[in-house]
Amino acid sequence: MNYESLLDKLLEIADSASEKVMAIYQTDFQVETKEDNSPITEADIASHHAIVDGLKALTPDIPILSEESANAPWEERKSWDRFWLVDPIDGTKEFTNRTGEFTVNIALIENGEPVMGVVTAPALNEAYWGIKGQGAWKREADGSTRKLQVVNPPEAIRAVASKSHLNQETSNFINQLGNHELVQAGSSLKFCRIAEGEADIYPRLGPTCEWDTGAAHAVLVAAGGKVTQLDGTPLAYGKEDVLNPNFVASGAWYNG
Repeated sequence: MNYESLLDKLLEIADSASEKVMAIYQTDFQVETKEDNSPITEADIASHHAIVDGLKALTPDIPILSEESANAPWEERKSWDRFWLVDPIDGTKEFTNRTGEFTVNIALIENGEPVMGVVTAPALNEAYWGIKGQGAWKREADGSTRKLQVVNPPEAIRAVASKSHLNQETSNFINQLGNHELVQAGSSLKFCRIAEGEADIYPRLGPTCEWDTGAAHAVLVAAGGKVTQLDGTPLAYGKEDVLNPNFVASGAWYNG
């Protein structure tokens, strides 16, 4: 598949969803609670429909798994060698708290691996994208673009952690790194900070789902980084259980 030929349209789809999200972000929106006790707003639903409709028009033969329609049975999903993985808004808590650090995420998964991803940060007016083997880029708020590349850490390792989900197990992992600086960020921006050289490692020792990580995983790998389970094996997608195991996202320097 020629991923590059899809990229411009994929960015258009993500930008369209981002516009719908921001239109609601600037209102007195209501927050509801899903069955798993996670928050949801009308912005999640609006973004979901914008992305799913756009992807169906772009690639009608590729199935879609979105957080807001994650009801495809395993008997169907297990035959998906290629599928779109969507999180209409990652960081809904950041959205509801109006921190600005929430993202719209679209990934293309092939044989368990994220091969292309687009991440937009609507409130920051930024976008990241990456294609396996071809590189990763960032579109700045002023519209300029630059290629991304992970860096080797400075003397103090910059560990990025969740603003909403920093638990003791993760804190212990970070403390074992030695001399370090804690960099906090919300949503999938944690991966992107590493991809753009602003952070070095992101350990996540707590629950996430595949749609939380797929798009930014693709961006980070395209920028020269990696995402592995704690035993060093790659973080995989398209599993029967959409929950991710504990993982570490990092630059190429980290070997566990």
